[in-house]
Amino acid sequence: MRLDKYLKVSRLIKRRTVANDACDAARITVNGKSAKASYQVKIGDVIEIAFGQRTMKVEVLNIAEHTLKADASALYKELPL
Repeated sequence: MRLDKYLKVSRLIKRRTVANDACDAARITVNGKSAKASYQVKIGDVIEIAFGQRTMKVEVLNIAEHTLKADASALYKELPL
């Protein structure tokens, strides 16, 4: 699954276009490297997202095409910075 779609489905970022823009601005890294929106996410990848002053680091636990809001947090595990 594409990185921008994963960020939207997992509800880490609200909209796919916003996720796409964040990738273009190099605010998202996967396994320590800057990633494009077309990067294919795999289970075990570590995604780091810079939201202004705040940074969030998560590990991909599962990949799903569609998910309910209540189940979205099961797709990733938040890691300490």
